[in-house]
Amino acid sequence: MADGGSSLQVFALRLAPGEELLSSLLSFVEERKLRAPFIITCVGSVTKATLRLANATAGNTNEVIQLNERFEIVSLVGTLNKEAHLHICLADKDGKTVGGHVLGDLEVFTTAEVVIGEATDLQFSREMDAHTGFPELVIHPRYEKAV
Repeated sequence: MADGGSSLQVFALRLAPGEELLSSLLSFVEERKLRAPFIITCVGSVTKATLRLANATAGNTNEVIQLNERFEIVSLVGTLNKEAHLHICLADKDGKTVGGHVLGDLEVFTTAEVVIGEATDLQFSREMDAHTGFPELVIHPRYEKAV
C-alpha cells in the first residue's frame, strides 16, 4: 500500500456512437502512458454490455450477463491500468438499474463523456491475490523518496 497522497492530472474525452467504451478507455490510457489512471465520472448511454455479476468467484466466473438494449450510464467507477477494474450501473427505459463488473461490449449509443484522473505520484499494478483468487490492485509510489 502506498502512503501519502498524490498530485492529480485530469483528462476528458467524449466517445461517439458505436465506439466500445472499455477498449477506447484502455487505448486512451496506453497512448498517454498513464500509470495510475482511474475514472472520475462518466455519463452517456450504451446499446449493449457484458457484465460479471456480484456472485462470481475465482472458481465460478460464469455469473455473466449480456445486455442488448438501450441504457443510460448512471455510474462508472474503477481503475484503468492494463487489467482495468471497472464497475458500471446502467438504467433501462423504465429507470430500473443493473450493474456489475465490466467485461466489455459497452457499445456507445449517443455519447460517453468520461473524465479520467491520474495520480501522478503513484503507479498501479495488479497481482494475483491468493485470498480472493483475482488479480487485485497494488499501489506503488512512482518515485523514490529522497532520504
